[in-house]
Amino acid sequence: MPHTSDFLGDVNRSFTKAARLTKHPKGLLEQICMCNSVYAMEFPLVRDDGSIRVIQAFRAEHSHHKQPSKGGIRYAPTVSKDEVVALAALMSYKCAVVNVPFSGAKGGVKINRNNFSNSELERITRRYTFELVRKNFIGPGIDVPAPDYGTGAREMAWVFDTYNQLSHNPLDAAACVTGKPVGQGGVHGRREATGRGVFFGIREACHNKKAMKKLGLDIGLEGKRVIVQGLGNVGFHAAYYLQEAGARIVGIAEMNGALVSKDGLDVRDVGIWRRERGTIEGYPKGRLVQPSSQALEMDCDILIPAALEGQISSENAERVQARIIAEAANGPTTSEADEILRKRNVLLLPDLYLNAGGVTVSYFEWLRNLSHVRFGRMSKRFESNTQQKILAAIETATGKSLAPDVLATIGKGADEIDIVNSGLEETMVFAYNEIYEIAQQKKTDLRTAAFVSAIDKIAVLYNEMGIFP
Repeated sequence: MPHTSDFLGDVNRSFTKAARLTKHPKGLLEQICMCNSVYAMEFPLVRDDGSIRVIQAFRAEHSHHKQPSKGGIRYAPTVSKDEVVALAALMSYKCAVVNVPFSGAKGGVKINRNNFSNSELERITRRYTFELVRKNFIGPGIDVPAPDYGTGAREMAWVFDTYNQLSHNPLDAAACVTGKPVGQGGVHGRREATGRGVFFGIREACHNKKAMKKLGLDIGLEGKRVIVQGLGNVGFHAAYYLQEAGARIVGIAEMNGALVSKDGLDVRDVGIWRRERGTIEGYPKGRLVQPSSQALEMDCDILIPAALEGQISSENAERVQARIIAEAANGPTTSEADEILRKRNVLLLPDLYLNAGGVTVSYFEWLRNLSHVRFGRMSKRFESNTQQKILAAIETATGKSLAPDVLATIGKGADEIDIVNSGLEETMVFAYNEIYEIAQQKKTDLRTAAFVSAIDKIAVLYNEMGIFP
């Protein structure tokens, strides 16, 4: 993994490359690129044994062209100022690419969560939230965190509870953070959203006849060989949905090794084994390869890096055999590797677009919290009754009875999960085709096209403000 300063440099180099393909003035481009504000903090933690540990943490708000700003909170020993600034910038561009009305932010706490008890993690999370409240870095219309590497629904519930105790607007307090448990204002489908979004993006790319012909691959997902690096929330769900669509998962890489099988691995079965034992080692239906980095260089059609940044670099890019690299993680490919892969005619689906499913469904959760109405509550019965009347009319007109499973499926009104998944699919399909068209027009790659899309959309907002006439 590269130093975080290299990660920030990679983001800025991609921005600069795309900016050259636009006609916006230099000052406007500098404004779009710069990070608006960073809050660095240190606070004491009284550990369970009574000792005191000083915790270092950050929150970066890259842009305020839209409010609120939006971005996850990660718990990792590698967290640094440059890392959160780079991730906040990516969030600004990512939201613009998928037409979600947020600007970008990111937070991080520099810890290895495995070295802390649950009660210590709770105290860290609540104190971090208190610091954000005190500096006005959190709120439904200000800055809305979400889960990231090392955090999940539990931590977001702690954030919400802490903010709610300090807020003067408890009515909308639930909208201060997304990725919460469903019982505390979360939305169905948020947990699997990023992985499902990755699936939708890969599926759309694999149904693009022109793109697949250029790669020498058949149209569609059926039979395509997939290797996924990282069986966390994102990697698991992306691999699971691809498997359900007919792809073959021939490799799963974790920190302690990679499982491989040319006949394919059952993602759900591997996931159960890992959950019960804490490792993929010993899984009987695959061969363990070490070190796990070898999996990145194995023969496959689609490689999904779903771990941390900098996994594909100038050191291994020439040996990558995948025809498609689908960036489920943030920044898994360095700028040097990007150039090597592009010259080798590898199709790279950029993180800027592909892992935007999480923020898309976070947007839906935020809307739900502000409206105080569950999706589908006001329309489900009406839709169901209308569809059942149509089906009854069809049976009357044809004189034939429809099968019970058909009646149950078609005659059912949309639940919240149906609406969320439909909205996510529409977002990912529309955004892919938008950046693909830009790539064709500008004769460039999809990453650069995604940056061009983001720059153009953000520039329009600044122009509308009258800042850059």
